[in-house]
Amino acid sequence: MSVTGSWERAARGAMLLGSDGQLRQTIFGEMSALAARTGAINLGQGFPDEDGPFEVLDAARQAITEGVNQYPPALGMPVLREAIAAHQERFYGIRVDPDRQVLVTAGATEALASTILALTDEGDEVLTLEPFYDAYGALIAFGKATHVTVPLRAPHFQPDHDDLRAAVTDRTRLILINSPHNPTGSVLPRDTLELLIELAYEHDAIIVTDEVYEHLTFGVEHIPISSLPGGFDRTVTISSAGKTFNTTGWKIGWIVAPEPLVQAILAVKQYLTFVNGAPFQPAIAVGLGLGDEFFSTAASTLEKKCGILSAGLRSAGFSVSTPQAGYFVIADAAALGVTDAAEFCRELPSLAGVAAVPVSAFVHPDRREGFETLLRFAFCKKVDVLERAAAQLASLSL
Repeated sequence: MSVTGSWERAARGAMLLGSDGQLRQTIFGEMSALAARTGAINLGQGFPDEDGPFEVLDAARQAITEGVNQYPPALGMPVLREAIAAHQERFYGIRVDPDRQVLVTAGATEALASTILALTDEGDEVLTLEPFYDAYGALIAFGKATHVTVPLRAPHFQPDHDDLRAAVTDRTRLILINSPHNPTGSVLPRDTLELLIELAYEHDAIIVTDEVYEHLTFGVEHIPISSLPGGFDRTVTISSAGKTFNTTGWKIGWIVAPEPLVQAILAVKQYLTFVNGAPFQPAIAVGLGLGDEFFSTAASTLEKKCGILSAGLRSAGFSVSTPQAGYFVIADAAALGVTDAAEFCRELPSLAGVAAVPVSAFVHPDRREGFETLLRFAFCKKVDVLERAAAQLASLSL
């Protein structure tokens, strides 16, 4: 039986559909399966192996016990929307109306899906940075829009301003920016953000920001575009709880945007998941209200973990690009004689007992020059796991 449909566009956009029409599994699925099969330490997929703060977990248990188990309101529970609004003002000085400018979603991925499907039409262009989170390509293609990219080059992974000016045109409907960035860990500076606002006004585009790593920066400031002059009125800000509170399986995300954009996005979102995660919503509200020490400690702990893994990578002979934020470090295996990071990733579990993913999985096939030897390693794991991984990787140089 031939199974046709819009899935083909989505798979092609995510670079999972071969020229023979066969659907391949994601590189994350492939490497995780390989790690499980070989007993390797899985540093390919970005999920923590430690629970989040007790206060947040206990609040979820309490909510379940108290019967918060049915459909929440379409916009999200008031307690969480109010906490999101308070969070935006507390950390960034952005004042928003929790009843009109906040929408709770099933994680950041649903927020992205709802936004892209709601605000684009066939023939519109959506700009992203490249490498890009694979869901961007799938969702853009699913909505029949055209994916345009601006490259981020090692070692600093910042976009060239002239490239941005050339890429944003009157055909650009959305400028989708991921900062802090996955997979590179770069953080966009203020002058780049100000340029994006300028370009959005010049070409009547809407800015969409994916800020899920917003609290996990290492000595640099995360600046939301919506906090800058002129930014809020043209920006859909997306974030989630999973990365900050080690609750990736809860899938609680949110959108902050002007009311007309929230209403347009809600018109699509309500026919995707409708609503989700009732007992987790008040729990994340508790998390967003935790003291400053929690947020600073979460970032500093991750930075130390990054250092442990990076030391092992350097001992193995990799060149390492120090990330400014997030869960991941990029390592160049060229000095080890590697010419194809994807093939090397398939061999690494046997060579060193560690699994990673190639950065080329986040780049269109025709744009992979300069990315062929780069690997992404996740350091959002327990310290003892990272120490073992570092030691095993260091053995590559023996």
